[in-house]
Amino acid sequence: MSKIELKIRDLAKRYAASLDERTSERMEEMENDDNIHYLVYRVLGVLDKEGELIDLYQNKGRFLYKYAGSFLEEAATLCFVEKFGEDSARKVKIPNTLGARPKTFEIDCLVDEKRAYEIKWRDATTDGDHITKEHTRIKVVKAAGYLPIRLMFFYPNREQAIRIQQTLETLYKGIDGEYYYADSAWRHLKIVTGIDLKSILEKIANENGGTE
Repeated sequence: MSKIELKIRDLAKRYAASLDERTSERMEEMENDDNIHYLVYRVLGVLDKEGELIDLYQNKGRFLYKYAGSFLEEAATLCFVEKFGEDSARKVKIPNTLGARPKTFEIDCLVDEKRAYEIKWRDATTDGDHITKEHTRIKVVKAAGYLPIRLMFFYPNREQAIRIQQTLETLYKGIDGEYYYADSAWRHLKIVTGIDLKSILEKIANENGGTE
């Protein structure tokens, strides 16, 4: 087993343990919740038991999405660090030179002081403000002398979210940046780092009983 696979396995274990702890805490908190809002659920034809399950999984889902995104960003960054070293693959903040808010933009992984990676596990955003903020961010990154690159490992399913991504892809390419999603994102990471992150994750998932 390679050194990077061991690191990713350790990362996965830490994230899984933290997720389990956080969701368990929330489940305990929910046991003491005031469920008077179930009245409206029942008015809409949703019985108390189903409403309880909906609230339960809504809370679990919120944590799961957050942890999944953070884990995959960190796992991808580990691949860059393994290839280029900590000094040449790192998270940095740069000042927003085109506006007052936000004051800074964060580059998820700046490689060799040239390639500025924005790393997403998936982006289901449908908010138009998201486009405006991202457009400003990539222009600031470009003005700082870096090449904006977006890696998104899973593409959204909903039509409006897909349109947002298509717009972002156009924006990236319009300033000579790069945009990779789904298979092309996994492939790009493998080409640049020599590490097949998707295969490592599939192996871990299968060992955990996830074969789909």
